[in-house]
Amino acid sequence: MNSTPNANRLHIAIFGRCNSGKSSLINTLTGQDTALVSAVPGTTTDLVNKAMEIHGIGPCVFIDTPGFDDEGELGEMRIARTLQAIERTDIALLLCEDGDLEEEQQWIQQLNSRHIPVILILNKSDRRECAADVAARIEKVCGKTPITVSAKEHTGIEAVYQAILRKLPTDFGQQTITGNLVQEGDLVLLVMPQDIQAPKGRLILPQVQTMRELLDKKCLVMSCTTDQLANTLEALSRAPQLIITDSQVFHEVYRLKPESSLLTSFSVLMAGYKGDIHYYIESAAAIGSLTPQSRILIAEACTHAPLSEDIGRVKLPRLLRKKVGESLHIDIVSGTDFPTDLSSYELIIHCGGCMFNRKYVLSRIDRARCQHIPMTNYGVAIACLNGILDKIVY
Repeated sequence: MNSTPNANRLHIAIFGRCNSGKSSLINTLTGQDTALVSAVPGTTTDLVNKAMEIHGIGPCVFIDTPGFDDEGELGEMRIARTLQAIERTDIALLLCEDGDLEEEQQWIQQLNSRHIPVILILNKSDRRECAADVAARIEKVCGKTPITVSAKEHTGIEAVYQAILRKLPTDFGQQTITGNLVQEGDLVLLVMPQDIQAPKGRLILPQVQTMRELLDKKCLVMSCTTDQLANTLEALSRAPQLIITDSQVFHEVYRLKPESSLLTSFSVLMAGYKGDIHYYIESAAAIGSLTPQSRILIAEACTHAPLSEDIGRVKLPRLLRKKVGESLHIDIVSGTDFPTDLSSYELIIHCGGCMFNRKYVLSRIDRARCQHIPMTNYGVAIACLNGILDKIVY
């Protein structure tokens, strides 16, 4: 269960009013005391995540959210966190209560607008004398039949699992990092600079994931650092089918690579794996229209302390200012900090997104596209700045 990164898991969020039984349900679904349960409304004050494995579905993450009817200044902040959860939700479990269902209808509409499958649930059936009547009313008002469950008595839980299985996105888990670029028996060379950004004694996540996929595809995998590229190529009996490198050394690797070898980067591959590579490629053209008065946004998923040669905070801005001008205005955000209003920017450059699930990255792309703001990623942008965007594969 712990071997799959959270970013690659199915994200299942539980929404509902305060005290509707969300925390009790997530505890029952996960079989653990994942969330604090109390009769006091507003007990869940922040998003609670629990990774687990569901038979027939695989690795997933359950997200417990604060009630969407929370009140007061703190309540508004909690609701804002609940709204953030939507952006990374693959499937939504929406708990309904007897009474006015106007808010539930609004949330169903909002989730539907994001193309998020919704499963309605009527909890606390053990405390309801006429659960069937309440369920019928919910179906009439909301247009969906709720699953009647009792988190306390563990009834109806299997029906929830089966509903999740039926709502599973048809393409979930089918994306691969290397796509159709390689096949069994191909020689693939990974050029990985072990600089200050590479944790001592470890490889970064995109490198590990790519290497594992190549091994699963039964490719022949060779790796080296940038300074050993020439020696490595000389030692090989044939040219690699594909060379995958770090975007920051695109220029050096392109200069030395054999003519027959295809070239890409971990960031470019992650762009296709997690985001919309075609929109990224299309948006890269905006780099040519930037002026010294332009304003761009660089967004990174990680929240690490800035490093002296950080690619997003130092190297990429340096390349951009060298091409456009030193007065180019660059804003940098990290983690879940991403502006709602993007209208002040002429371009957004996002990292590979290895720490985010695909739904979350696509939600950011949709936000940019809806506001008509070009959005690309580190690897695509660096390839463009080096004048080799048309020479790389994805």
